[in-house]
Amino acid sequence: MILVTGGAGFIGSEVVRQLISADRQVVVVDSLTYAGSLANLESVAGASNFCFVQEDICHADAMRRVFAEFGVSQVIHLAAESHVDRSIDNGMPFIQTNVIGTANLLEAARLAWSKSGSTSHRFTHVSTDEVYGDLSEAEPGFTEKSPYRPSSPYSASKAASDHLVTAWGRTHQLPYVITNCSNNYGPFQFPEKLIPLTIARCLEGQSIPVYGNGQQIRDWIHVSDHARGVIMAHEKGLNGESYLLGSRNEQRNLDLVRRICDEMNDLLGRDDLHRLITFVEDRKGHDLRYAIDPTKAEAELGWAPEIDFSSGLRTTIEWYVNRFRGEAS
Repeated sequence: MILVTGGAGFIGSEVVRQLISADRQVVVVDSLTYAGSLANLESVAGASNFCFVQEDICHADAMRRVFAEFGVSQVIHLAAESHVDRSIDNGMPFIQTNVIGTANLLEAARLAWSKSGSTSHRFTHVSTDEVYGDLSEAEPGFTEKSPYRPSSPYSASKAASDHLVTAWGRTHQLPYVITNCSNNYGPFQFPEKLIPLTIARCLEGQSIPVYGNGQQIRDWIHVSDHARGVIMAHEKGLNGESYLLGSRNEQRNLDLVRRICDEMNDLLGRDDLHRLITFVEDRKGHDLRYAIDPTKAEAELGWAPEIDFSSGLRTTIEWYVNRFRGEAS
């Protein structure tokens, strides 16, 4: 049985959909915060190889019960607080979920697996490129050898969780793999992140906030490509290794917002959505650039992104527009 934490969230639900499609036995644990929804799992809810448990990874006793009740032999850990702005306003929930929650899962896995005698265990920890801090425009992309330099409470909490996984692996011989990804986009993302927020503001005719001068650069990967990479790392990655997953698709924030406005103008038969762009005070400690070099994942896992950004962005926009129209009808 594979335990997927955070499986009702944006990335987690895509991992679950792919695992269920591949006929894996999956139990999802999710506390259903604002960013998680059972609607994200509607397409697999009736599958015989799927179970759902509403629970918080911060509850250590509950996690040990899940391992025992479902015979959990593998973990793909995605449950996390993930919004940088929220972490700046209050970092403590990020420490609680991302650090304490991860430690609870690692300890539950250690206790359960140390008695099983099985050699098929694997703890895959899904992390972020933000643990590496930022890059100048002249620097090459992050690799698995990049030093950790987190800038925000969010990225610091994820860096801490990465280190906990490696520590449990070294001290307790817990089999693990870590993945670090670039910015995700696609359907089912809660509309607080840049792409769905911009789409929503276009649909609602509200201002589209752009931090500072909008020249920050992010490397974008479609959620289905990322989920496929996570599963490949889980199944094929070498024990104790990290794999960086990115699409070599760097976009300036302002350019991306303008591109979405162009797409929305075309889709909605309008020509005035650019007027909604509003420059706001820059985020505290805002990293300039993220970029990933996924060479190791490509070489060792045989993974490569398959979704072209132009088509992926268009289908993502269409998904949100259709959803918005459905909710409005």
